[in-house]
Amino acid sequence: MRALNLSFAIACALALPATALAAPAGEATDLDEVVVTANRTAVSVNDALSPVEVLTRTEIERSQARDLNDLLRGRAGISLSNQGGAGKLTTLFLRGSESDHVLFLVDGIRIGSPTSGLASLQDLPLALIDRIEIVRGPRSSLYGADAIGGVIQVFTRREQQGFAPRAHVGGGSNGAIEFGTGFGGRSGRGWFGADYSFRKTQGIDACRGAGFPVFAGCFTDEPDRDGYESHALSLRGGIDLNEQWSIEGQALRAEGENDYDGSFVNYSETVQQVIGGKVRWRPSETVNVQLVAGRNVDSSDNFLGSLPMGFFSTDRDSASLQADFTVADGHVLTAGFDWLRDRVDSDTIYDERERDNKAGFVQYQGHFGAHSFEASLRRDDNEQFGGHTTGGVAWGLDFAERWRVTAGYGTAFKAPTFNELYYPFFGNARLKPEESKTWEVGLAYRGDGFTARIDGFDTRADDLITYDAAINLPNNIERARMRGAEIGVDTEFAGWTLAASASFLDTENRRGFNRGNELPRRAKHSGRIDLDRAFGKFRVGATAVGYGSRYDNAANSVRLGGYGTLDLRAEYAFTPALSLQARVANVFDREYETVSYYNQPGREWFLTLRYAPAN
Repeated sequence: MRALNLSFAIACALALPATALAAPAGEATDLDEVVVTANRTAVSVNDALSPVEVLTRTEIERSQARDLNDLLRGRAGISLSNQGGAGKLTTLFLRGSESDHVLFLVDGIRIGSPTSGLASLQDLPLALIDRIEIVRGPRSSLYGADAIGGVIQVFTRREQQGFAPRAHVGGGSNGAIEFGTGFGGRSGRGWFGADYSFRKTQGIDACRGAGFPVFAGCFTDEPDRDGYESHALSLRGGIDLNEQWSIEGQALRAEGENDYDGSFVNYSETVQQVIGGKVRWRPSETVNVQLVAGRNVDSSDNFLGSLPMGFFSTDRDSASLQADFTVADGHVLTAGFDWLRDRVDSDTIYDERERDNKAGFVQYQGHFGAHSFEASLRRDDNEQFGGHTTGGVAWGLDFAERWRVTAGYGTAFKAPTFNELYYPFFGNARLKPEESKTWEVGLAYRGDGFTARIDGFDTRADDLITYDAAINLPNNIERARMRGAEIGVDTEFAGWTLAASASFLDTENRRGFNRGNELPRRAKHSGRIDLDRAFGKFRVGATAVGYGSRYDNAANSVRLGGYGTLDLRAEYAFTPALSLQARVANVFDREYETVSYYNQPGREWFLTLRYAPAN
């Protein structure tokens, strides 16, 4: 058996509820994580009406994932495409939406390139991340453009109490080296922290050639290793001035050097920077006001060998003023104002290089006995595209003590990128925003030591932007439908901790040249299983991921086969603070592609020595 196949992974995931219910109940699952992404106010996972998944620092370290691509692959609703291993361009599709239809935030600050519309996931180091929140479903009525498929927010490290230094060092296959160190703590009313991360790998051969015809591949044949190196630094701190006022700020900067295969450029130097701050005022127990502001810089200097081949640098400035009013017990009214400005600096000539967006939003959240209700409305005023109104409603009912049923509806939109509008000879300044409507329903069970959830959704998107052969430019010519279901299970039994998910997706292009085809690079079926157990100071675990087949292009003429991978890991704790981790990824050395012609790593091993005292 060469690899764990998809059918086995999904079959296991679907069989888990019956297995877990038959097992003795363990300790109650901790679902009291605070989630601020789903509706911009602090609620627990149990109270969120949208499908929410939280990955904590403990889970990140336990998984021994090497990067965000590694951590997120196979999770419910997520398809990932990667162009050749560590540090290479990685795009994420959530619930079948486009890769630029997912809003990414870092500590509440919107990130992403206004030119490409993508967030540089490959450049965000896991060593600097405290937790990740994944919200599935449209959130434009609260966050504005881009949140058609959902929102993913990354939170950098946060300090609890006392003082805690930390460090890790590791190495493994393909000349991989990692090193990181940091500290953080609290003193009186203040808190502080700093972390540094270094990653380097010789990489693999990113692309297997030019292909035939030449545009089917990477436009060149470069049979070499394509390495990656990254330095990243995170600084943050805050102070509670008194019972009413608090101030905090944070900065993250990641600099990368990336080799890849290409006939026009094959090396880039990148910068991903996020700087932000927050002022909070709480004059009473019923009123909470906060101002959040920040800037994201996404830049790339590109080369062919040592020959400069152009640069792109974008600034994304944002500010948000939000007030939450508890009008009665269990009833919260939120009102706010958002401002966003995108700017482009490049040696490529753009007809327009700057635009801003102003928006106002309101939200109501209420509880009526066993019923929960949310409603939100937002009006965006875009400098280029004028006014745009989005809204959302959600309802939940708790019944039979541990069960909850939910239903929701939301609209969303996506403004065209600067590349789609103004890239020389390839842009179309007459493009309109893309729009969507989504219905979703869910059923959840929360028990002692066992939780399960199934969610269904149906999204219809209009005016999707794609290449129009009639005018040789991008155009709003496509309409698409994305529908599917996601299943998630978390349980503890016989000393084992198990988390599993399975996704089923049906996409269809419903208008234009590719009518009737599936949307590219979305797998119809996927599944993930994480299994872990501790034996005293020793811990073992495994992760199985499976994806069904997908098409690489809109014409559905290039098919990418399904695949399954199995990762094994072990950990030994010399002391409560010092541990040694070992991992073998892709145990069966499975060969597969998530983008046609771009290779993925085979079997890899990695060792990490980690020092992390309790904080």
